[in-house]
Amino acid sequence: MDEIGFSLAGFIIGGGLWFGLRYVLGGFFTVNQNERAVITDFGRAQRLHGTTLDNPMAEHLRPDERDRYKYPQVRVLGPGFYFKWPWQKYKKVSVAVETANMAFDPEDRNANRGGTMLEAVTKDQLNTGLVGQLRFRVSDQNLYAYMFGVKRPIVHIMGYFISVLRQRIASFTPPQAERVAGDESAHAFAGVSINELRKNLRQLNEAMDKDCLSSAARYGIVLDASLITGIDPPGEVESALAAINTAHNQVAADVSLAQASADQKLVQSKRAVEIETLNAQGEVEPLVQLSDQLMSLKKMGGGVLKAYLRNVRLALYGKASTAMLEVEK
Repeated sequence: MDEIGFSLAGFIIGGGLWFGLRYVLGGFFTVNQNERAVITDFGRAQRLHGTTLDNPMAEHLRPDERDRYKYPQVRVLGPGFYFKWPWQKYKKVSVAVETANMAFDPEDRNANRGGTMLEAVTKDQLNTGLVGQLRFRVSDQNLYAYMFGVKRPIVHIMGYFISVLRQRIASFTPPQAERVAGDESAHAFAGVSINELRKNLRQLNEAMDKDCLSSAARYGIVLDASLITGIDPPGEVESALAAINTAHNQVAADVSLAQASADQKLVQSKRAVEIETLNAQGEVEPLVQLSDQLMSLKKMGGGVLKAYLRNVRLALYGKASTAMLEVEK
């Protein structure tokens, strides 16, 4: 009986030590600086009050999407040292910014020319290739969507980004340029979308950033930036586009030269008018002063005016070599 009791006690002690080592000491875990964690109780994430719709990120969802992407808020563990009970589990995820080629397909590595170039159709029905990068990170404000709401978040976010990008390429409208009155030739090639896309890459990238603001509420991934670095048209239209660009530049140069010539002639005309105006004023001013002087003399009396006229005549006689006088008969 003593041996049975001793064996039972040893079994209990051994079981207790095994339980302590496995579930008590093994229940401690750490979360690194660039990680976030969520604890689940019997498979259910620890939740907080509120949903995704209470977060400012939901402002970018369309009204018909709000009920579809209504996720609960979960308790997020930041960097530190934590403990979990045996009925609990933890899931960790990195929140560091990641970079991917925009042509990368997580489900098929051979798609999009081996993940090197993404194809899209432009407004003028041309198939063009896009090259660039995509920066994204996991949103710690919507970890439920990333961990539990979507099975493969990276697949969803890449598909979402590509669909938005292709829609933007197909409907891209360049900013309105200034139109010279009565001159249509300078804008004859404004409808060539590939040229406009190349000239407005910055606007295209900014538009993509704005269109993808709802990704955090949808899939728990924040698209930090989309950097489209190159647009390559099909080879059969490359030479045609080069010719169009050359013609467009020539037309723009001719318009600029004509505008400069017209501006120069306008300035010269204004200057000539100013000079003639000053000359006319110079000729009129002495006559005006003489008229004012004569009026003043007339007001002083008839004798004064006659004396002035006599003095003027005497001065003229002194300068003249010949004088002709009228003799009364």
